[in-house]
Amino acid sequence: MQWSYREIRQQMIDADLWPKGRLARLACYLAASAGLLYILKKLLGLFAASWGENLGGWVVFLAFLSFILFFILGFKWIRRRILWRLRNRLIVTYIFIGVIPAVLLVSIALITLYGLAGQFAVFVVTSEVHAQLRSLEAVNSAVSNELAARLEHGAAPTAESLAGLSRRDPAWNRREVCAWYGDKALPLCDEYRGHSLTRPAFLKDHFRDIVREPNGLHLRVCSSIQIGSSTLIVVTSEPFDKELVGNIATDLGEIALYNTGVISNRTGAEPTSSESSSTVTFSGVQPKHNATQNNQGQLRPVFSVGAMPQATSGFDREVTFGTPLSVVDWKTGEKQPAGALVQVTTRPSVLYRHLFAALGEFVLGVTYFVAAVAILFAIIELIALIIGTRMTRTVTAAVAQLHEATQHVDKGDFSHRIPVKSADQLAHLALSFNSMTESIEKLILEQKEKQRLENELAIAQEVQAQLFPRQISDLESLEVHGFCRPARTVSGDYYDFVTASSHKLILAAGDISGKGISAALLMATIHSAVRAYSMESMPQLREPVAVGAVAGSGRLMATWPDGVEVSPGALLGLLNHQLYESTPPEKYATLFLAVYDGRSHQLTYSNGGHLPPILIREDGSIRRLEAGGTVVGLFDNMTYDEGSVEMSPGEVFLAYSDGITEPENEFGEFGESRLIELVRDNRHLPLPQISQIVTQAVDNWIGDNEQPDDVTLVLARAR
Repeated sequence: MQWSYREIRQQMIDADLWPKGRLARLACYLAASAGLLYILKKLLGLFAASWGENLGGWVVFLAFLSFILFFILGFKWIRRRILWRLRNRLIVTYIFIGVIPAVLLVSIALITLYGLAGQFAVFVVTSEVHAQLRSLEAVNSAVSNELAARLEHGAAPTAESLAGLSRRDPAWNRREVCAWYGDKALPLCDEYRGHSLTRPAFLKDHFRDIVREPNGLHLRVCSSIQIGSSTLIVVTSEPFDKELVGNIATDLGEIALYNTGVISNRTGAEPTSSESSSTVTFSGVQPKHNATQNNQGQLRPVFSVGAMPQATSGFDREVTFGTPLSVVDWKTGEKQPAGALVQVTTRPSVLYRHLFAALGEFVLGVTYFVAAVAILFAIIELIALIIGTRMTRTVTAAVAQLHEATQHVDKGDFSHRIPVKSADQLAHLALSFNSMTESIEKLILEQKEKQRLENELAIAQEVQAQLFPRQISDLESLEVHGFCRPARTVSGDYYDFVTASSHKLILAAGDISGKGISAALLMATIHSAVRAYSMESMPQLREPVAVGAVAGSGRLMATWPDGVEVSPGALLGLLNHQLYESTPPEKYATLFLAVYDGRSHQLTYSNGGHLPPILIREDGSIRRLEAGGTVVGLFDNMTYDEGSVEMSPGEVFLAYSDGITEPENEFGEFGESRLIELVRDNRHLPLPQISQIVTQAVDNWIGDNEQPDDVTLVLARAR
């Protein structure tokens, strides 16, 4: 299968391996440069070896830089991939907070115990060495006092006590004693193998230390007593050899001694080649059986004595520790703080016996106490681990559920709910999320319902807009104009112009109680009824009655000069009965109806509870059209009076709803007087312009407030 560059690049991008940042591109550039230089170096090396030598340093330098950058990028990539999940972050946090401190504490305790055990082991050895030196010093002081007494009394300078010591203590067969009185060696030196002892120039006072001589290390003490003008000096020496250290190593373990000087055998022979085949650099604890060269600061194994005891348990591991010993050069008196090294290898059980040897059975109680503390610590750590694991699972499970829930929400699924099984803060968070999604789901449903209603209202608005007269045919002697602006989507106000004949025009203006859809539906009913009842082809009654009379059928007729037609009062009576029968009691309307006769310029009208329209003459005087009755649809069997006025040329008819006069601001209502003043001042302007001036004045009066009611204005002007 062949892969194209784009496919490989896309695969690396999907795996988050494609270099995106500057650091990644720089690392790739440096690695590529190092590779090219390496290839160039090899090619140049084919012709001449010296040509490619100068490029080797650059290859190493660039490769090192690219390695550092790739390491940083790899760390960031691993951190981004591993620590993206909250569970991994909590696990890492718990490890750093709970596990690592416990591991460090245990490690520090083990290291401390190991160090204390090693220190105690070397302390046992060094204390035995110092005890041996103190023993030698005590005997040496006794011999010095005995010799001084003899020299003061002029007796032979011999020490009878040494003979007794040699018989009672076999160790004195290894020791050497020598004395000098002034510059003269006493015969004691020859009697007790003192031929190997010499008196160095620095030895003038008391001395107790480990010394180095060509034949090895020795424990050596010196006592000085002033006798007259001369000084008595007594020196006692014991070899620091395998026999001495072996006595110390009994029931302790294995003890190894390392020396920095050239050590020969007791006869002064140099070490063999097998004894100096290897070196050991002194840096704390050293290996036990490595030969050394005689260089300063290097240790040479001298001997190793003792045997490792058997382990009592799997925890009874070997403990190896070393300590430096200060050694004095017997010739020069120079003291070397690390002239020798004692290395002790033992087991904790052995040290435990030495440490608590004097406590007896009390040690068993201490052991149980330590074991109980360790078990308690392990139980506490285990409980903490279980609690931490459960808390991690609880938190991460809650976060995972929230993440899954947000993905459902992102897809538009608001019905998803998070299961709640606990009573903690995370459970309350899940409950809050469920409550939020439930509220959002309800809001979406409400929004959909609202959108549906708005769509229906928009349709209703379009239908209602069709109900208002779109094309108005003015009479020769009358021009008309109507305007309606709903406070909401649809209007409860009503106006209409219906042409009854070539010279007659019906004017209607009304206001329905309430707002919204119900008012709009009632307005449509009135609109249909007015148009239906005012049609000339309406069936005529065989028994016409006077205008305003009440017929049993509820229809009122009037006799006009050119035939029988429905009068404004009769129409109001019919509409009142219809609305009373077909609408709830709280539903009613105010309605003004008028019939204008263009031949006689006569305006016949009836007002059913509407705001009285106003006629504004040319001279500015006004007339109110108040004849009529109460509102339509509230009471049954109501009659409506009619009035008739003659309109002179230039006289303006003004009908309006309370949406114009009742809006308020801080100065009060807009008012009828302000409306009349506006129309009077602009009565010579075209009617649409007068309507625009009035509505603009109302808008300015309302300001930023919401329009409280439907605004309807009907204008007519006689010509």
